[in-house]
Amino acid sequence: MTGQPVLIFDGDCGFCTTSVRFAQRRIGVRARVTAWQFADLAALGTTRERAEHEVLWIDRDRVYGGAQAVAKLLITAGLPWSPLGFVLRVPPFRWAAQGLYRLVANNRRRLPGGTPACSPSSGRR
Repeated sequence: MTGQPVLIFDGDCGFCTTSVRFAQRRIGVRARVTAWQFADLAALGTTRERAEHEVLWIDRDRVYGGAQAVAKLLITAGLPWSPLGFVLRVPPFRWAAQGLYRLVANNRRRLPGGTPACSPSSGRR
């Protein structure tokens, strides 16, 4: 893959969709944004299992997931967001960010906008 980065999210999850729309409006996402349900994941170098598990940032054949995908989004957004993105890439902040991301991702069905598609019982996370 070459050219513009791609941000992949769960289009069936209301919380995820709302979060991405917020990022587009308030942060300025400098990537092609698409739900994994409409993406050619194999061509992007990733899998459905990974896309169901976490938000993905794909740039120059590199796939970043979870908190690191968010960090890349912030870095590419420029000021004032990029310093926060760089901080999220450095331990121990990287570890804390990933832990917080997992906590939110594992409980997104309980958050505003969560849908049955977000439920672990649906076979997805």
